[in-house]
Amino acid sequence: METSLLFFSQRNMWESKEKTFFKLMPGSAKEEASKEAKIRAKEKRNRLSLLLQKSEFHEEPQARRSAHLAGVTRVCPEEAIRWGESFDKLLSHKDGLETFTRFLKTEFSEENIEFWMACEDFKKSKDPQQMILKAKAIYEKFIQNDAPQEVNLDFHTKELIVKSITQPTLHSFDAAQSRVYQLMEQDSYTRFLKSDIYSDLVEGRPQRPTNLRRRSRSFTYNEFQDVKSDVAIWF
Repeated sequence: METSLLFFSQRNMWESKEKTFFKLMPGSAKEEASKEAKIRAKEKRNRLSLLLQKSEFHEEPQARRSAHLAGVTRVCPEEAIRWGESFDKLLSHKDGLETFTRFLKTEFSEENIEFWMACEDFKKSKDPQQMILKAKAIYEKFIQNDAPQEVNLDFHTKELIVKSITQPTLHSFDAAQSRVYQLMEQDSYTRFLKSDIYSDLVEGRPQRPTNLRRRSRSFTYNEFQDVKSDVAIWF
């Protein structure tokens, strides 16, 4: 609404200035200037119209996101308290996993939980071709040097994965997944239990808006469902 008012007020201001300018000019020059002014006015209107559309486009999704965040974790305090008993209990509960992921996004470290979820999904693989594709997807997104969402692993653990990536087994990522799990349990989980996100749930308070960063390409285990079975695309 405010953007719309700004659009029309600026448009009226430009038109008023142009009318005053034309009154002071001679005939032929006035006609030529009038044509140029119309072109400029059209360009200004187009730019303001585009600005208005962008503003409305961003405002509406933001409202949807806020509403989504408000209703995402309708968890009873008793359940939230159980999450504080162990890290495993937190991750084994659907709402607990979603809440912890939301917390990690505020710390810019969601790649850890996304890697852990990807490994969980990988271990459910049954088709050999799908296993190869998923293994390479995990490696390229999380393991290799300068990967888009590289997780913190030691050289030895990475080398074990590299050696088995062409002929992976269901246990190819066990060591790496265990390492990331320990990092989250000892570090992120401790801070999560002290966070406003968790304390609000335990106290039964409404969830506060959470500032989430946007990533260029976030990767989760759900993407594996769309992996094609053509192994050749990886080589």
